[in-house]
Amino acid sequence: MKEKSLLIKFLGESPVFKIIDVLLENKGLDLTKKDILEATNISRATLFKVWPQIEEQDIVKVTRKFGKTKLYAINSQNPLVKKLFELERILIGKALDKHRALEIVA
Repeated sequence: MKEKSLLIKFLGESPVFKIIDVLLENKGLDLTKKDILEATNISRATLFKVWPQIEEQDIVKVTRKFGKTKLYAINSQNPLVKKLFELERILIGKALDKHRALEIVA
């Protein structure tokens, strides 16, 4: 089983946070909803229940369409997404500081 990201450890395991975390981790990549489902381990019903909230907040943008299939990516221009990236950087920095402190003690 994949280890939880620092963001998920901090924010919790709500389906919305899991989806956002996958989108953040795959910045610059186009993902289908199926890709997101596989990466988050949430049910299809849950994805379709929370997806409108993610779209309404402009967290994702459609990057391409193939017939009925849409590909999505994180909307890096969204102020909320920028803050999430910033939060992730802070959490990574704190984790690195903690790791360094443990190495000094050891």
